[in-house]
Amino acid sequence: EVHLVESGGGLVQPGGSLRLSCAASGFTLGNYAMAWVRQAPGKGLEWVSDINFSGGSKSYADSVKGRFTIFRENAKNTLYLQMNDLKPEDTAVYYCAKYPGPGYLASYEFPVRGQGTQVTVSS
Repeated sequence: EVHLVESGGGLVQPGGSLRLSCAASGFTLGNYAMAWVRQAPGKGLEWVSDINFSGGSKSYADSVKGRFTIFRENAKNTLYLQMNDLKPEDTAVYYCAKYPGPGYLASYEFPVRGQGTQVTVSS
């Protein structure tokens, strides 16, 4: 059974940093592209970033480009999201999500994702 468990969220002041982790089990992380998505209060699911199976290809939403970095350690079955220069509009529940194959896809709805970790950016 696929399990994705996010951690690392919390309350941080604007301009601060957090590193999110996603521990994967029940499958071989290195065979799949992964993503981070988020959901702000009262809003729909928003894609944040993608990474292909090897980590050699990444993409970011314009809203986080230059501030967030996605990376993975396949040997540890763990996905990460380093978030710097956080803004109040980054407040959301962050989920890691699994693609069905080694590459990422456009307009994917992410049916396989973890339980989420709350990130709150506020002074």
